[in-house]
Amino acid sequence: MLNKLVPAAILAGSISAALPAGASTFVAWEVSGVDWNDVLNARAWPSSSSAVRAGYPNGTKLQMTGRCMNGVDLQRIARWSASAQRRAVRETWCQIWHDPQRNGNWQEGWVYGRFIRPARF
Repeated sequence: MLNKLVPAAILAGSISAALPAGASTFVAWEVSGVDWNDVLNARAWPSSSSAVRAGYPNGTKLQMTGRCMNGVDLQRIARWSASAQRRAVRETWCQIWHDPQRNGNWQEGWVYGRFIRPARF
């Protein structure tokens, strides 16, 4: 178990070095439930009509900020069962921290909760 947590901790530490002051992320969620030939769109704002910044296939680990719409806080629900966490985010948008062009230009984005789940490590 520890062998799986160490790489995640190192990744989270390297990501947090690129964050703006006061922001934090954690890698605890992944893309799930997207059709086999599709991707989860990461959008500029929490809306299906917002600009698409990137697309992520099933299994992609996401750097979550913990912030979701409708008062959901991923850190607050982290000790809940995986199914309870999924129900909490199912009908809302959650914020991610990502690098859409993979050029070091990290930015905030939003994904729809129906297509994410607590990551399996």
